[in-house]
Amino acid sequence: MKNLKQPWVLALILVMVSLVGYLYYEKQAEARPPAPAPVFNQRPRGHLDHAAFFTAKFDSPQAVTRACLDCHAQAATDFMKTAHWQWVGPEEKIPGRAEPIRIGKKNLLNNFCLNITGNWSSCTKCHAGYGWDKADYDFSRQENVDCLVCHDWSNTYVKGNSGLPEKGVDLLVAAKSVGYPKRENCGTCHSYGGGGLGVKHGDLDNSLDNPDPEVDVHMGKYGFLCIDCHRTEKHQIPGRAFSVSTENTNGIGCTDCHSQPPHQDERLNKHLARVACATCHIPSFARKVPTKMEWDWSKAGDGSRPEDPHHYLKIKGEFVYGNNVTPEYYWFNLSVDRYLAGDPTNPAGATDINPPRGGKGDPTAQIWPFKVHQAKQPYDRVSGYLLPAVTSGAGGFWHEFDWNKSLAMGASLFGLKYSGQYGFIETRMYWPLSHGVAPKEEALACNACHGASSRLNWQALGYEADPMGRGARP
Repeated sequence: MKNLKQPWVLALILVMVSLVGYLYYEKQAEARPPAPAPVFNQRPRGHLDHAAFFTAKFDSPQAVTRACLDCHAQAATDFMKTAHWQWVGPEEKIPGRAEPIRIGKKNLLNNFCLNITGNWSSCTKCHAGYGWDKADYDFSRQENVDCLVCHDWSNTYVKGNSGLPEKGVDLLVAAKSVGYPKRENCGTCHSYGGGGLGVKHGDLDNSLDNPDPEVDVHMGKYGFLCIDCHRTEKHQIPGRAFSVSTENTNGIGCTDCHSQPPHQDERLNKHLARVACATCHIPSFARKVPTKMEWDWSKAGDGSRPEDPHHYLKIKGEFVYGNNVTPEYYWFNLSVDRYLAGDPTNPAGATDINPPRGGKGDPTAQIWPFKVHQAKQPYDRVSGYLLPAVTSGAGGFWHEFDWNKSLAMGASLFGLKYSGQYGFIETRMYWPLSHGVAPKEEALACNACHGASSRLNWQALGYEADPMGRGARP
């Protein structure tokens, strides 16, 4: 009995008990039927060669759209109901607001390019339409719908200011080539939004145009296109961007295709109640192309510094890019709060633009991986709110490098008072990760989250310590 109190004896007993338990568990696992295989249900790739339908040169992009509508009469009507055209979504109930409101790229502040108001011509390069160069753009003109940006297969169609085709684009060549949207079509805007490749999203860039399986297993191994997950009906594209919306109406998810339970290991299946699929299956982001992690507008305007799009530009300031970045992890119930123009900033630290909602006590929340983009952007020192800026527009900062004038113009367009005293304040935007799913062999192992080298901040997630650690309480 005396020997039983020796530390080495106790350790041996613990090992033997653990081994017996493990063998018992594995025996039970062998008896279970294997988990059903994922059902992807890819749609057939139907495509009609349109070359014979177009023979004469087009004198304007609107002429191309009118030709498309000769056969696809309902297409523009359907498309003009979407957020891709309107740049605002359906009404949403945002905490702190008495009435539901419509929000989107059109009327929100962000912490990359700041705002589109007053900067229409440069920002609307990514609008799926033609000619949006002022506040009173006519959203009812069907001929201004840009069919080619989503359907061009020639790889020669390039949009410029106000969403119009760049000079020299052969519209006839583009029209003859049209087909269903490919990854490159979607990436034209989504990979380059915010002013360059990989600026906004950490999981969307041109490495997805033709990826290796290690970059994205769905696209690289199985040949998925964007439209295989974002299955579109009447030009309504499902999916939600939490940079411009607050809830998940019309959202998509892994379980749209993957049956439950997805794993043969019951221990992994039990994690699904509190851990998102992406947490284990997207172990890092920006694996091929670097993504912008920090943007400091306060450094803009210095013409003496050498320019480099990954480090410094006079018109935009100083940047930090990251490659193969480990995500940050937060509870997320597929909804976010939202900073709106005129809201107060946080005097004690960084101001969160779209912080994820959820917590340990929220049964609908899971631990999700995020890219967090940090910025220093203008604010009013007296009123304490973020300031919109005219940058690329007439008289804007990119032309005169006068912050005071730029901010006064931007505040006026937003209907905000400007004290004339500005500064720069730290802000954060949160980008949940869903693209760039790695092959299952590269998914996170247990010790990535549990143990001394855990990538999770368990205390910040509401735990006293690692729930699997010795003496920890979940």
